[in-house]
Amino acid sequence: MKAVIVCHSVSHGNTRRVADTMAEALDAKVVSPEEADPAELADADLVGFGSGVFNTKLHPRLTDFARALPAGRGRAFVFATSGLPETPLTRFARPLVRLLEGKGFAVEETFSCRAFDTWAPFKLVGGINKQRPSEGDLTAAREFATRLRDGRGPVT
Repeated sequence: MKAVIVCHSVSHGNTRRVADTMAEALDAKVVSPEEADPAELADADLVGFGSGVFNTKLHPRLTDFARALPAGRGRAFVFATSGLPETPLTRFARPLVRLLEGKGFAVEETFSCRAFDTWAPFKLVGGINKQRPSEGDLTAAREFATRLRDGRGPVT
């Protein structure tokens, strides 16, 4: 199986750590949106899209990249790291999932975990989630990627 992960990791490398962990399980290449080749993505069996969360949204470089992709098809997943938890009102991945589905991708699952965050108010106290993503988070990311690789559905 050929897999590619498009990852935009900015502040502390949290998202890149998660992407690298998933890449090990998928034997995938990790690229930034600027490095990604749309032709390579079209040839991949599985494409991941991930970034940190900024003001309850995935990074605009990732979403702008996805918006610029030609219509395609194939399996995809979306992942995110965030200082705050995802809630029913702040579904980080939902807009990107809808965008990718509109492009023809079959988005199978999403993954998110907490991560070290020094966004404005949190910077005053040295940040939150200082030990995240933890080994447990990375194990969950590896298991998520393994399920995708093996064609198994989400954990219920």
